[in-house]
Amino acid sequence: MKACVLRSPARIETNPLEYMDVPKPQPGAGQVLVRVNACGICRTDLHVIEGELKPRKSPLIPGHQVVGVIEAAGAGAHRYSMGTRVGIAWLHSTDGTCQYCRAGQENLCDDPSFTGYTVDGGYAEYALADESFVYPIPEGFGDLQAAPLLCAGIIGFRSLRLSGIQRGGRLGLYGFGAAAHVAIQVARHWGAEVYACTRDLRHQKLALELGAVWVGGTVDDPPAKLDSAIIFAPAGEIVPAALKALKKGGTLALGGIHMSAIPPLDYQLLYQERVIRSVANNTRQDGHDFLRIAAEIPIRTSIEVFGLSEANRALNALKNDAIRGAAVLRTNCQEPA
Repeated sequence: MKACVLRSPARIETNPLEYMDVPKPQPGAGQVLVRVNACGICRTDLHVIEGELKPRKSPLIPGHQVVGVIEAAGAGAHRYSMGTRVGIAWLHSTDGTCQYCRAGQENLCDDPSFTGYTVDGGYAEYALADESFVYPIPEGFGDLQAAPLLCAGIIGFRSLRLSGIQRGGRLGLYGFGAAAHVAIQVARHWGAEVYACTRDLRHQKLALELGAVWVGGTVDDPPAKLDSAIIFAPAGEIVPAALKALKKGGTLALGGIHMSAIPPLDYQLLYQERVIRSVANNTRQDGHDFLRIAAEIPIRTSIEVFGLSEANRALNALKNDAIRGAAVLRTNCQEPA
């Protein structure tokens, strides 16, 4: 099969992914083989490829927003019939036995594996997954449209939950890429007012199209104090500005897996019971809950489509904020973009 392979971490400007033939994987016990139709590109992929996340596997096929159909199953895998359309997300498996898994916090598992990081992912024509960690894709979403829901959507949804935003509340979104352009649709569905802080004029325009009541620069002061805020950009220097924009008792959620250094904070920015909290991975329940709500709304993703062999070009565009919404790699998918 064809796949994009990373032999060792390197700056994306050097185009480190090799488009090449690799053996087609075979499902083991409890696994399904998915013929990949589309795979979303995520900023986490950049962190993996450039080594900002400690390398865990080499060589590696990145990608963790996979949409495809089940083509084969290993021993004991019988939950889904052949041909079922499913999604594969970041959380590939957990140990199921640690204190966090037993407490319903599998996103904090002591011994997890991650798609496209510790195991091969979806920048390929086929990918493996544990059948208990795949998600049926709701009808109404094409493969290309569904791909960004598998990480940008799920992590954005968990970030919204942890931000504590309530109906009628004011929510700030810092950075307006793939996750934010999905999260705003959920927030509006919940009746929140959304204030988007992003430097790129194209992203500001998209935020307004999706219902933001105000847009401004990344560290501009919103015209009203916020009840909650989420930082999706991997930039720690935004934290003071976002805290400054919060009301007393407000919560700031950090939605990325990697962030540059947070500068020293004046205690007055935290005083009055303001809270900073990180968002770590997701639970399977987050994924199932989000996909149900996504179908109810329904979510509409703004995508730019690239061929599988164009993964380096797509990632370079993402790094330079040149993607409006989300980038998606087309593999076996035949549907129009």
